[in-house]
Amino acid sequence: MSNLTLKQLRYLEALARHGHFGRAADACAISQPALSMQIRQLEDTLGTELFERSARQVRLTGFGAEFAARARDILRSVDELEDLARASRDRLVGRLRIGVIPTVAPYLLPAIIGNLTRANAGLDLQLRETVTPRLIEELADGRLDTAIVALPVSEPSLTETALFTEEFVLVRPGADAGKPVPNRETLREMRLLLLEEGHCFRDQALSFCNIQSAAPREVLEGSSLSTLVQMVGAGIGVTLIPEMAVAVETRSAQVSIARFREPKPMRTIGMIWRRTSPLARELTQIAEVVRASAQTLRSGPAT
Repeated sequence: MSNLTLKQLRYLEALARHGHFGRAADACAISQPALSMQIRQLEDTLGTELFERSARQVRLTGFGAEFAARARDILRSVDELEDLARASRDRLVGRLRIGVIPTVAPYLLPAIIGNLTRANAGLDLQLRETVTPRLIEELADGRLDTAIVALPVSEPSLTETALFTEEFVLVRPGADAGKPVPNRETLREMRLLLLEEGHCFRDQALSFCNIQSAAPREVLEGSSLSTLVQMVGAGIGVTLIPEMAVAVETRSAQVSIARFREPKPMRTIGMIWRRTSPLARELTQIAEVVRASAQTLRSGPAT
């Protein structure tokens, strides 16, 4: 076992996660033959195979699955040792891996990046945009240091810090400007455009409209807020978007914006990180920078 290395464990984790030598090699920034050789050397050291190999897919063996789980624990502990050393310094430097949900990333990240790099010279920001379940998984695995999501996530292993709340606004075709704003009961009778499954914003919009399940004719799906707004501009239906997205998403679409009466649909955006993270104090400071950045982006009165 003396030849087993942390590098091999990282390659193992990448291959287990991607299930494909090419994608795992890309993630590790090495060539596919080099990754294959390291995995084979690791298997030779252990005296057993970790993966079942086929032409299209790579699967962990029973032993490989157990070994990979232990390897992830080791890698997470090593990362936390590095974080502990970083936390002992006067300021945060080096790598900071931040995940962001798609309904926040395009609108908040430009301000966050500028403010964080100005406040923390030497900070290497690595950003990841994906849906909340994947962000939580990657936080737990140690692949992210923190994430910006809609709260609550209610994971006992994670710390949650609220940053700000914002309204959802109604996006209608431009010809509908000036019409009465529908209440949630009326909205249920309209053709509602929503993000596809997996986005927490979709679930929040359905909850506001008190829609438990929707027939395809009543709800149409899109992959991004931009797509939904453009569909509204084409007269296909109506949609809800968060307040921070209004300025960006409506500037090139023939749509009108309206605010709901009470009770207004809202969401709370916050930061989450592992309770065991040695960077907890630094991440609390980062949260303050993110909170201040968000304040500069709040939309003005809708028309």
